[in-house]
Amino acid sequence: MPLKTEEVEEPVLNLTPMIDIVLLLIIFFMVGTKFSDAERQFEIELPTVSDALPLTELPDEVVVSVAKTGEMFLGDKLVTIIELEDELKLAKKRYADQGVVVRGDAAGTYQNVMDILAICHRVGITNLSLANRVAEEDNS
Repeated sequence: MPLKTEEVEEPVLNLTPMIDIVLLLIIFFMVGTKFSDAERQFEIELPTVSDALPLTELPDEVVVSVAKTGEMFLGDKLVTIIELEDELKLAKKRYADQGVVVRGDAAGTYQNVMDILAICHRVGITNLSLANRVAEEDNS
């Protein structure tokens, strides 16, 4: 039986790609620090505030409730269908993505809910939700 007398070649680690990446990172950080020098050009001491709040907060969703009798409530306020349309126009004007949640009584007339959805469509509100509740399951 012949014996193998050849030496096993050791694996070679190629460092060229790693050196390329390191040089690119160095160039990137050198260019990035050049931009931050522009802020140090002027001696400006920025004012401080104790409580920094965002300039504008996202508005809450408008909740429109429809009672079994057909009465419509915007939040807690009883409104007519014309007043509701005017309020939704204002809300849409203040915030373009204004959301509306419609809460209709289960035993009420479906037409009342459809009237509110039609108003939202006319006003241009597309962020609509219909409120519901999950039925309790009987575990017997």
